[in-house]
Amino acid sequence: MYSLPGPSEDEKTVSAKLSAEVSASDRNFLDIDLSTYHENCIGRLVLDPSEARIEFGNKIASRLKLSSDGKTILWPQPTDDPEDPQNWSERRKTVQLIIITLASVVPDFDSGIGIASIFALAKQYDTTPGKINNLTSKCVSLLFNAVTGWGTLFAVMLARRYGRLPVLALGFLIGCTFAPNLKTFTAMRCLTAFFGTCPQAMGLYVVTDMYPFHRQAQKLNIWTMGFLMSPFISPFAFGFLVARASWRWAYGIGSMYGAFVLILIVFFGRETMYDRGVRFPPSRGADGLHHRIETLVGITGMKMAKYRSTWREAVSAPFKLVWRPQLLSVLIFEAVLFGFSIGINVTNAVFLGTPPPVGYGFSQYAIAGAYATPMIAVIIGELIGHFVNDAIMYGTTRRNHGVFEAESRLWTCYIGVLLYICGFLVLGAALQNHLSVGLLVIGWGTAVVAVMVNTVAVYAYTNDCFPKQQGEIGALLNLARVLCGFSVAYFQVPWAAKHGALQTFGCEAAVVAGLFILIVPTVQLTGRTLRVRK
Repeated sequence: MYSLPGPSEDEKTVSAKLSAEVSASDRNFLDIDLSTYHENCIGRLVLDPSEARIEFGNKIASRLKLSSDGKTILWPQPTDDPEDPQNWSERRKTVQLIIITLASVVPDFDSGIGIASIFALAKQYDTTPGKINNLTSKCVSLLFNAVTGWGTLFAVMLARRYGRLPVLALGFLIGCTFAPNLKTFTAMRCLTAFFGTCPQAMGLYVVTDMYPFHRQAQKLNIWTMGFLMSPFISPFAFGFLVARASWRWAYGIGSMYGAFVLILIVFFGRETMYDRGVRFPPSRGADGLHHRIETLVGITGMKMAKYRSTWREAVSAPFKLVWRPQLLSVLIFEAVLFGFSIGINVTNAVFLGTPPPVGYGFSQYAIAGAYATPMIAVIIGELIGHFVNDAIMYGTTRRNHGVFEAESRLWTCYIGVLLYICGFLVLGAALQNHLSVGLLVIGWGTAVVAVMVNTVAVYAYTNDCFPKQQGEIGALLNLARVLCGFSVAYFQVPWAAKHGALQTFGCEAAVVAGLFILIVPTVQLTGRTLRVRK
């Protein structure tokens, strides 16, 4: 009988070395906790199952749970617990994503009502539209901004201890509806800011609680689309309303929308926080009325608080995090980029409504219709980001032998900044030279598409770099964009009126381009080194 020749001595030596390497790899990762491993990787994750065998060894790789197509490793690794949000049905996850997106619309939607009401408020309180713009902008830039940004930080501290669901509080917008004078109106707007911005910090939490890593950018696109579109919805919808009815109806309907979202949270919202680091977490209990009430009012969260961060850790976390170089630099970039675009929201309303030669002299109806432009642009930006972010993630992962590095997220910013510069220059030229409305629409829309693309990339990058602090990341980004964003409206209108919109928007585009050149490539080059530093 013919038999195959046995392995040579060299082949035996190579085989023994490979076996020893694999065995050593297996031993190194025998005590790995797969449920929390992704939190300790700090921006570096193995996504390819083949690479996992090399990196972790066969014993660990065989335990890893994969996506339905078997091509991607799931991070975080779902547990065997059906209460784990990673194991929820797609329908249940979608419902929670819709709720948090609608809730995130509330703060900027409420603040945008003032844009539609500028001229009506001036008439009501016997003053000028410029003074109304300055008063509301001062409130926004000084008080509104401060309480909005710091309100989200306070919300995150509570969420780390007591869960996501009880913290989704809504504001005091109803006070604006019945304000008897301008001072009361301004005070109620600021109260709305503090209590209404919680969903804009909770969104990053909810998305990462429910979805595996490779799907998070897609879902962040949807959530981000909600709060980016929100400041344009109210000028668009209520501009038509205020032209025919009292401005108080605008704030009244805004209050009704907040009540609608609150009803959704109460009846359909679910707690997405899952304590993966706890070996034997207590059961959440039956999903009955009693348990639901306890969860909504925070009793369940108080029972679980002993397993979670202490108050000292919760309060100090954002202040320790903000000084990390890769985060602080990106926060500055996003704050300025987002801030100038928010200024456009108010500036355009003034320029479109002011008679020539300063503005276009549009009617209230025409101004309201113009705000369809940024709404459509946000949708276009969502579609671009949906495909571009995934293409970049999978492409760079393949080139990196199945390993994802967080800095690859920032490649999307190169596309976004080019669009941003083009959009701002075209918009500035159109406003200053009274060019066709078509050019104004193209410039405005392009700028908003750029903001959408950049913002999602920044959220995804910072989330990947700090997987244990999604809430703090969401709150700090919200604080940065709000402090810069709503303050711009205070100086942008006078600047554009005095020196022309082209100079104003051109300088702002140049500032963003300069920050991009200084920050993004530097973070991409040094980010990996900075990430591993504690």
